[in-house]
Amino acid sequence: MTDRIPLLIDTDPGVDDALALLMAFRSPNHRLLGLCVTAGNVGLTHTVANALKLCEVAGIEVPVYPGCDRPLVFPAEDASYVHGRDGFGDVGYQPARRAAEAEHAALAIVREADAHAGNLLLVTLGPLTNLALALRLDPELPRKVGRLVVMGGAVTGKGNTSIAAEFNVAFDPEAAAVVFDGFPDIEVVDWEAVLGHGFRHADVNRWLAADTPEARFYDAISRKTRAWSEGKRGEYWHSADALAMLAALHPEHVLEKERHFLHVETQGVHTRGATVVDWQDRTGRPAQADILLRADQAAFEARIRQALGLPD
Repeated sequence: MTDRIPLLIDTDPGVDDALALLMAFRSPNHRLLGLCVTAGNVGLTHTVANALKLCEVAGIEVPVYPGCDRPLVFPAEDASYVHGRDGFGDVGYQPARRAAEAEHAALAIVREADAHAGNLLLVTLGPLTNLALALRLDPELPRKVGRLVVMGGAVTGKGNTSIAAEFNVAFDPEAAAVVFDGFPDIEVVDWEAVLGHGFRHADVNRWLAADTPEARFYDAISRKTRAWSEGKRGEYWHSADALAMLAALHPEHVLEKERHFLHVETQGVHTRGATVVDWQDRTGRPAQADILLRADQAAFEARIRQALGLPD
């Protein structure tokens, strides 16, 4: 297929990133240009190693571009308590044989946006540090990106990192503010939408029992976070980045969304990192965020099974 959509992913693998990346690897309608990597779930050394390893497991040869190893301004804590110290469940996997590229992720974003101006699908699964830096390097970036899909935010203030904030935005609120102020069209998949699209643990366990390289590897790296989730959230397990990837690759599976102005709070004592949505359009500011409210759950689960190499 010669008319595949060019796809660039900015990510911080991370167990849920890994599932989203497996979805992208199997998409016949998209041409994956590369993985831009940032610190977030764990430090940059681990996230880069994890991206390389996942490509190796899936038999995918795409460039991996290391990016920012810290937020733009203030330090932030990672999520190793969920994902493991190495981000992949501390299973001790053999490192990938291939090395990362020398080019910085922000420069790769600028270059690929130039090369595919108007057609690029850019998906961010982690903190927005690399993209904010790319936007500062090239202020014309928004008009060159065909679609920007962001996993981040908690649109009514029910955060997963603090009272009001979701992890990706809270890790680097200044970067998120740069991006949301700079792009006139952003498709947002927030944490609260994720909570409405969980998978039953019994179903996940059954999928991961499949005898495929992807299922075996994902079963191993996700055990720690699935056990943590079962203890914290009960019957359902959630993959935030996979839902964002569903919206990016299969917009036909998005059943309900709303468009509003979204502001990122950078200063509040209790609300730093909050994504404040003008639900009633009080500010008069141009709406820039298409917020996913509901997706096709059956289609979502089918895409997850495909990503793990299960038969239809």
